[in-house]
Amino acid sequence: MTIQAIQPETFPWFRYEEYSFSLGLTDGTTAWLSGHSASEYDPETKHMVVRGGMTEQATTAYAKIEVILNAAGFDFNDVVRVVENVTEHGADHYDEAVSVRKRIFGDNNPTVVTVMVERLLRPAAFIEIEVTATKNKVQTAITQPDSTLHRTVINEVTDGTIYLPTMLPIDDKGNLVAEGDFAGQYRYCLERAGELLGGIGLDLSHVVKTIDYTTTASRDLYRKCGRPRKELLGPVYPGAAGILMDRLHAPGVLVAIDVIASRHTPVAVNPGWSRYETLTYNPGVKAGRVLFMSGFAALDPQTQEALFPDDLLAQTEYVYESINQVLKAAGGGPENLIKTIEYVCKEGLSDYRRVAEVRKEALREPWPASTGAICSGLLRPEFLIEVDPMAIFI
Repeated sequence: MTIQAIQPETFPWFRYEEYSFSLGLTDGTTAWLSGHSASEYDPETKHMVVRGGMTEQATTAYAKIEVILNAAGFDFNDVVRVVENVTEHGADHYDEAVSVRKRIFGDNNPTVVTVMVERLLRPAAFIEIEVTATKNKVQTAITQPDSTLHRTVINEVTDGTIYLPTMLPIDDKGNLVAEGDFAGQYRYCLERAGELLGGIGLDLSHVVKTIDYTTTASRDLYRKCGRPRKELLGPVYPGAAGILMDRLHAPGVLVAIDVIASRHTPVAVNPGWSRYETLTYNPGVKAGRVLFMSGFAALDPQTQEALFPDDLLAQTEYVYESINQVLKAAGGGPENLIKTIEYVCKEGLSDYRRVAEVRKEALREPWPASTGAICSGLLRPEFLIEVDPMAIFI
């Protein structure tokens, strides 16, 4: 069984062969797709364009996704996880995207993660959608009827991976929890994740990855997540990433957490970086065949010094070198990388196109699936990019 790029014979939206990412990768049983928006090449202007409002854009994104899935022998009934990257302007029309999603999936109940991003790489894009599909779904657990934000659908696949929806500090009546209390909201999100995992006989010790989204205004409060993480997670702390956005899912929400768990016993993966001995996350966690990694920015793992300020390309080179070190510590290399999410600050956008050169130098074909999103900031003001990777060992 090998990892292969998904290459549709006909893909009318753009020439995907020219990029340093794949439309999606598959091992024959699972497909991991890049994020796809409504962008398409306009032969008249010779530029990539995005047309229409939220309904049209979501419909176009799913049309792309369907072609890619079909090329690998999958369809929408096989999708177990949907990640919706929604811009600030798109958030005002989010109900339209929900309606399109419900129409597309029908009786299928994928886990839904919604990420509120500053904007997308195409300025006119409202939404970018990333899906994971599998022929080997074990079960779907629904604890109660789902709603737009209070999500309760989790999906498990045969490799042991369990996908949870975005955890928000909003109760089942739609009320904000722990208003103004960052640590209280963070704790609530983790406890609610624990409740969902309890429905399939697991608990928070099975969590292998968290991605925390908080507001730029809450950057100085982020350190307060240490206590709830220490008290509720572990004994093997998961991989983690922290991303800043100006707007989250609802007024008063200070943090939103995406959570992935596994039935396999988690094993910490560390190239020997001592700073993680005092932290509540690991650079990598291997669970079964999957390596869940933390988000990486240009931070010296020994001195904790932020490196290469104001230089996006140098930061990106350092980031992918760090990722490859973790892959090596896990017994693999860049060929095992199946997916990356690149969070880029607005200040780094002018050079972001050149990141493709770095990826081609640091990675291997088939290129991993990839999603790019623009954030308002990262946990250290000097950072211009953070990369969230995932790897598979066949």
